[in-house]
Amino acid sequence: MAYGRKARRAGCGAAVGALLLVGCSGGDGSGGADGGGEGTGSAAAASTGAASASAGQPSKRPGDRAITPDPARVPRTEAQARALAEKVVAGPDAWGPGYVKRTPYLTPPGHWLVLDDQCAWRRAPRPAGVLYSLTAHSELPAGPGKGPVRVAATVNVHRDANGADWDMAETLEETLRCPKQTLREGERVQRLWSQGRPYGPGNDLADDSVFETGDYVNAEFDRAYTYNWYQARYGPVTITVTSKGAKGHTDDDIDKARLEAFIAMLGRVETQLGAEVDR
Repeated sequence: MAYGRKARRAGCGAAVGALLLVGCSGGDGSGGADGGGEGTGSAAAASTGAASASAGQPSKRPGDRAITPDPARVPRTEAQARALAEKVVAGPDAWGPGYVKRTPYLTPPGHWLVLDDQCAWRRAPRPAGVLYSLTAHSELPAGPGKGPVRVAATVNVHRDANGADWDMAETLEETLRCPKQTLREGERVQRLWSQGRPYGPGNDLADDSVFETGDYVNAEFDRAYTYNWYQARYGPVTITVTSKGAKGHTDDDIDKARLEAFIAMLGRVETQLGAEVDR
């Protein structure tokens, strides 16, 4: 899928075991395209902004809820959303030793990608329901006997929690509609499947979470490698971590890096929203 929706394990430790349970089988991949699917979401995902609860309203779950953002800390303007996204998005340091910035590193203001009717990711105007979207591209450079591991992290700041909910739902719908997707010329993902986990059993870290996996195919590579994507929602904010597998790298190594970046972003978004978290 487009860059920026999911993350995975480092041995499925206790702190995140419940959330990442669905992903604890190994895989080295990534979501979206470096220039054609950075997990910004889909058109429907954020075109909403009307008919929703207020941006700071806590999410309701049967019997409980996960996150209560401080209404005073929830972004109301593009400038506020940009400031939050820049503080939350995971750069190379969050992924682990050896990771560096890719070029280009950050997506520009207004950047947005949609999955079109031909199941190809393309640029489109950012929906009115999204205050800001930011993706950071990093990689573990190629070395002797090893290919480059390309990763990305995305933060989408919506006008309200309802818009962020649509972002999550659209992720699931896109996989059903397009189990094979073109990221950009020479790159695609195929045999995709996804699973959602709202707050509750199996997910006690975020209001909602989605896991997606499949095969990553690059015309420059000798074979297909595993693609994985994790996305979570905190009130009106969604965060995503994506990775693409490569020659010479184990599933566990890439899983560990992806989880570290994901957990870093979870902590940052809690801090930025001044959130109370029920666990």
